[in-house]
Amino acid sequence: FETSSAARGAEGLAQRSELFIAGMELADAFPSLLDADVQRATFAEQLEDRRAAGLPVVDLDERYLAALDGGLPKSAGMALGVDRLVMVLTGTDDIRDVLTFGWDER
Repeated sequence: FETSSAARGAEGLAQRSELFIAGMELADAFPSLLDADVQRATFAEQLEDRRAAGLPVVDLDERYLAALDGGLPKSAGMALGVDRLVMVLTGTDDIRDVLTFGWDER
């Protein structure tokens, strides 16, 4: 069983895991990226990908990046896509059917 080098930790322990139900990824557990420079570059790449695809572009989260610059302890988290869970529970295959508003609405 192979994992990406970014997912491998000490002594062969996984650094991340995913929860799939009915073939859909509902949750993703991972260690936090604590390097502000790497996170900024990742955000910039994602924004460029959105521009290239003609999708709306959002501002960088400068407060989050400032917190990373200030130093945070090692941490991890699990992101659960509640919208995806509702998709599974309602049987829809289009996420727009379960969203109450778009991410770009304020």
